[in-house]
Amino acid sequence: MKNDLQIQQDVMDELLWEPSLGTAEIGVAVTEGVVTLSGYVNSYSKKMAAEKAAKRVKDVQAVALDIEVHFPKEDGRSDTEIAKAGVEALSWSTVVPHHQVRLRVEDGWITLEGEVEWQYQKDAAVNLVKDLHGVKGITNQILLKPVPTQAILKDKIRQALERSASVEAESISIQTEGRKVILRGKVRSWSERYEAERAAWATPGVIDVKDELIIAP
Repeated sequence: MKNDLQIQQDVMDELLWEPSLGTAEIGVAVTEGVVTLSGYVNSYSKKMAAEKAAKRVKDVQAVALDIEVHFPKEDGRSDTEIAKAGVEALSWSTVVPHHQVRLRVEDGWITLEGEVEWQYQKDAAVNLVKDLHGVKGITNQILLKPVPTQAILKDKIRQALERSASVEAESISIQTEGRKVILRGKVRSWSERYEAERAAWATPGVIDVKDELIIAP
């Protein structure tokens, strides 16, 4: 397992390797495998890209974000302008039922609310508004509708994990409580953890996934 200095260097290299960050200046500190990212960027997407880049690095245990989104005064947008742009972006989507999703904006921060049937629709709503100019952050409070006619099938989740080339399925245990799925066990990286969680969310009838997986390279 790498020490903190090695992890720090790897995270810095990964940030430089991320094309969307461009010339963004981001500080990296590491303590016992916990990475803290600091600095300023000019878009929410860049803040999220920095977090994802850090989580791609082996032996990173957790990521703390102290990155702030700042815009030059002349480039700022009012909350009303951001809200209008967000509503328009949602209305053009063929994935998100925009009539079931609402948004409000306060000081550049978007809060999404409403109810959809699938996790991918909830994620898509964030993707539609995260690149809007003036957005400083997003809180996703969209709820998932229960699907009473479809049961959670543990073996279907297991099969999905076994199909994935990036997941060691035998090291993951799956438990269900009603329509809630609990994942436990060990994975080798953040990307493997993400793939396992994604497979659980993709199962018809799932309304909640509790990820208790431990990263243990």
